[in-house]
Amino acid sequence: MSYSARALYTLHLADNALILGHRNSEWTGHGPILEQDIALSNIALDLIGQARNLYQHAATLINGEGPAGSQRRRLAGEPGTPVTEDLLAYHRDGWDFRNCLLVEQANGDWARTILRQFFFSTYQFFLYDQLQHSHDTQLSAIGEKSVKEAAYHLRWSSEWVIRLGDGTAESHHRMTKALDDLGKFTEEMLVPAEYEQQLATEQIAVDLALIRPKWEERIFEVLAEGQLSLPTVVGQKGGKEGRHTEQLGYVLAEMQFLQRAYPGCEW
Repeated sequence: MSYSARALYTLHLADNALILGHRNSEWTGHGPILEQDIALSNIALDLIGQARNLYQHAATLINGEGPAGSQRRRLAGEPGTPVTEDLLAYHRDGWDFRNCLLVEQANGDWARTILRQFFFSTYQFFLYDQLQHSHDTQLSAIGEKSVKEAAYHLRWSSEWVIRLGDGTAESHHRMTKALDDLGKFTEEMLVPAEYEQQLATEQIAVDLALIRPKWEERIFEVLAEGQLSLPTVVGQKGGKEGRHTEQLGYVLAEMQFLQRAYPGCEW
């Protein structure tokens, strides 16, 4: 499905938050201790809240794109029906999603989940910090609100990375394994897609070159404190352009089932 660069960028940010929020929600009731079960569930809620704000903005952009936008409203099942946040979340197929590959990866054990959150929260914190200065006023407002949540997510996940990395032999081994598994998905977050490059020149999207050194500094600082290191691996990309791992299919099959089976249902 074809969207404008601004709509694609907004969907990219929304998809990142929604997919990771759903992944984190899979831990609800299964966390290692009650306090951390609740903490991760709250992070999931924060991310899904961010996704809602971004999908609402994306829907406004898509609905306002004139005659071409009218054709895109076939997403809703009936030509001329406005696109909504729910349609964007529940009625797009995997190739229409623009999230980074990192966020769709399976939870695995607690160490893997923590590391995934740490990598993403570091990126998201610096991204939202810069997004506050976007010339898109709605994106700027979302960035201003969400950076406070991302700051907490980063602090929480950083503490866990250090605790597990510098903990027992078993916890250190699991963190090392998680680094080996997930390290290859970090590069994509910091390499701009075509629509990000275009909008960065217009001062709408964040210039990823500005946040890359900050991301690397924070990552290496926390990993060093946890007696860990990021392996040198070949980065995997494609999610920002709609090319995903099989993991996204499993997420969407579960997340979208109810709306796909009963279109338009409401609680």
